[in-house]
Amino acid sequence: MFGKLFGGSKEPKEKKILPWKNLTTVSQLDDIAKLSKGKTQVIFKHSTRCGISSMVMNQFVAAFDLDINLDLYYLDLLNYREVSNEAGYKFQVMHQSPQLLVIKNGVAVAHASHGAINEIDLFKFV
Repeated sequence: MFGKLFGGSKEPKEKKILPWKNLTTVSQLDDIAKLSKGKTQVIFKHSTRCGISSMVMNQFVAAFDLDINLDLYYLDLLNYREVSNEAGYKFQVMHQSPQLLVIKNGVAVAHASHGAINEIDLFKFV
């Protein structure tokens, strides 16, 4: 009865799987810059110990359009701090967590952190 009142369902929700590429090495940043000259590259920097980061990531996954033509990278900044720091230097963006970087033509054309991540219209950069 309560499930019907509050919209609950006993059927499991289908989990949405994004086409993440793991960003684990500094050398990948050069590849991302080169690839961005032909296709938009997006980096999602995530802190696995932060509740806000997890909430923002869940919202990002839910809203992400799987039909968009871009490459999507996942950076676990706790395990790959050096990569996260270098991404900031390379793309001239101050580190924050969680953070989304949109890379086009070798530079960050947009970036946001926390709740502002989900306000970025990625289609504007494809």
